[in-house]
Amino acid sequence: MSSIIRQKVGDKIYLYESVSYRNAEGKPRNKRVPIGKIDPSTGQPVYKPGYLARLASSGAFVEVAASTQTFTPDDIRRSSVLEFGAQYLLQSIAQQIGLLNALQSALPKVHQEIFTLACYLVSSGDPFLYCEEWLSKTSCPDVGSLSSQRISDLLQTVTADQREAFYQAWCQLRCEQEYLALDITSTSSYSELIQDVEWGYNRDKEQLPQVNICMLMGETSRLPIYQVLYSGSLKDVSTLETTLSKMDAISGGKPTLAVMDKGFFSTRNVNAMLNRANPIRFVIAIPFTAQFAKKMVASERKDIDRLQHTLVIGEDSLRAITKERAWNEKHRLHTHVYYHAMKALKLREELYAHVTVLKERAEADPKVALQDESSKKYLIIRKSDKTPSGYTVNIREEVVAKELETAGWLVVLSNDVSDAKEALAIYRQKDVVEKGFFRLKAHLDLGRLRVHRDDSMQNKVFIGFIALILMSHLHKVMLDKDLYRNMTMKKLLLILSKLRVQYINGQRILFPLTKEQKAIYKAFTVNEPV
Repeated sequence: MSSIIRQKVGDKIYLYESVSYRNAEGKPRNKRVPIGKIDPSTGQPVYKPGYLARLASSGAFVEVAASTQTFTPDDIRRSSVLEFGAQYLLQSIAQQIGLLNALQSALPKVHQEIFTLACYLVSSGDPFLYCEEWLSKTSCPDVGSLSSQRISDLLQTVTADQREAFYQAWCQLRCEQEYLALDITSTSSYSELIQDVEWGYNRDKEQLPQVNICMLMGETSRLPIYQVLYSGSLKDVSTLETTLSKMDAISGGKPTLAVMDKGFFSTRNVNAMLNRANPIRFVIAIPFTAQFAKKMVASERKDIDRLQHTLVIGEDSLRAITKERAWNEKHRLHTHVYYHAMKALKLREELYAHVTVLKERAEADPKVALQDESSKKYLIIRKSDKTPSGYTVNIREEVVAKELETAGWLVVLSNDVSDAKEALAIYRQKDVVEKGFFRLKAHLDLGRLRVHRDDSMQNKVFIGFIALILMSHLHKVMLDKDLYRNMTMKKLLLILSKLRVQYINGQRILFPLTKEQKAIYKAFTVNEPV
């Protein structure tokens, strides 16, 4: 037998279901289960959805306190329970950072559908094929069907002008004066119908044609700012000028601060950045295939390893020398030369060990070694009648020495930053875009394009960009608030997805928030849902 009792705790009144029973010894006992509380404004009971569902299964009848409406067991059986918490967080942060406004201004007719698809990628990471199933279990704005056919139609709806309008609106919102990390990645496709899919250097070592995605991300905000797609056959160095020109056009003339890896360096690119009407302020690493970098190392090799040239960044200690040098007749640039002694030693030991193992294997089986590219690079293997194996094996000492010549060295060029420590900190933070690419491919289903039209390909990558904005903001807050100490991003979204809403006869009933869910919303400065 059960009854409902009230218990006052402070200024709140809680409701408990008291169940009477007899224990194994036949003695009477009571078991209390919390089932709700009294609404202080109306004095009426507010029951937990779980209790309502249990009553429904037993055929009981209950009055819901938040309204004068009553629900029958049939009402409750026909009700729907949807995941709500994770979608609420994504919607809230999109509103916070201005993403929803930028989408709505650029794509007024389909902005909600595009945003919902981006949320689906963040929440699940699965192909669009399964979006309809996810939508049926999630409380989202009403976007109608997102079946495979509907998504295919959407991917052909958004125009290039609308995408550029979004980038312009988004860039204007992201008004921080921060360095933009620029990098490029490739994503593969089986399709022969997409014009930009071509053979080129594949960064994932896949034997497939590809398109290149060039992206700019803010080093401080850690948010993607702009992206552009290029033909798969183009190299990094040839995309820089076009990307920065496009960025200039959408930024409304705001100065661009860019940090780039060695792949974007060329004399032509540096000159182009210096000679623009609106010059780019840049930090760029120089590869050792360039004579300029080799000369810088040669000029500092003798004197750099001294106490007065020591830099300490975190737990890292290295040497640095900065000089202002003439780049050409018109421009002088800051050249930062770094030497990391511990890294150089580690690279030397690793190479020595690698070559030693290769030599031992070659001596044991020289015929197999002759077919190995690495062995041919570091070893001289010749036939000889003077050895039992019929071959002699010697190390190419000059090849090893040349490879170690620049081990532990880094040369960075800038027309903006004169301090070696600051320049290195800016350069190291460029990994924000590399991590963005990893999320794009590993978590957002863009490692392989599964579309067969140019416009579909462009818009799938565009939706991935929207999803990456959301995921990057999640990552930044989790880092800043130390949430990774207790959970991964996937676990955070899973915890929030357990917050559900129930719809009974059109009335919305929110499940109670857990302590963990409240803490997450507080970390993101998002109001708790009501």
